[in-house]
Amino acid sequence: MNNQAICTLSVIPMRKEPSDRSEMVNQVLFGETMEILDSNEKWYMVKLNHDNYEGWVDKKQIELIDSIPPAAPIVNTAPLFVVRNQNDGFAFLPSGAYINKVNETTIRAGKHTFSTSAQELINTVVPTDIALGAMIFLDTPYLWGGRTLMGIDCSGFTQLVYRISGKSLPRDAWQQAQIGTDVTFLEEANTGDLAFFDNSDGKITHVGIVIAQKDSAIKTIIHASGKVRLDKLDHQGIFNLETGQYSHNLRMIKRID
Repeated sequence: MNNQAICTLSVIPMRKEPSDRSEMVNQVLFGETMEILDSNEKWYMVKLNHDNYEGWVDKKQIELIDSIPPAAPIVNTAPLFVVRNQNDGFAFLPSGAYINKVNETTIRAGKHTFSTSAQELINTVVPTDIALGAMIFLDTPYLWGGRTLMGIDCSGFTQLVYRISGKSLPRDAWQQAQIGTDVTFLEEANTGDLAFFDNSDGKITHVGIVIAQKDSAIKTIIHASGKVRLDKLDHQGIFNLETGQYSHNLRMIKRID
């Protein structure tokens, strides 16, 4: 059996256990590849190649491949990229999807080919900065395990924003907190720095992206909590501008090199 596979659908769920009733712990986006670790009649246990995240996916929703595409994939930076498949239907590629370009008007995922115009392909792969990438997701509803504009969690949000800005992050907030360089003082934080928050047990449970206003000591954070939202950030933590209360306790700030 081939031990590599690729997602050829827009987005699919990754579950904690091999059951449709099991918790969705992550999502796999179009073009992402994975190593198959185990299987049963209906499910594959897989490890994603881009961040080593493990979980169960439905066998019907991925395609086995002989090897990983040799060329580095292009990252879709558009909010949503529509392509036409070989059956003259449409595929909707979410922001952050991996695109393997065959030529100026054709992309491929596994055995499937998709067509688009050359100009559309150019427009969807323009590198973006952290703040612009983050604002794409503003007001996206919170979804545990989510990684798209239809629903996203806090670390899925930061991971995707960094991806469309040309950098890779691990999947979970506690993993992201283990990389980068410490920013000692909030006043020194720059736009794009990651702010991490803990619970009463000291466990990292939340992450967001700092937005530093030019010529101002005021810091804003964009993060996924109920929805992707903008709130005030100070030494205590996140001050929710709607409720007028603090919602998260600041633990650390990291700069991703």
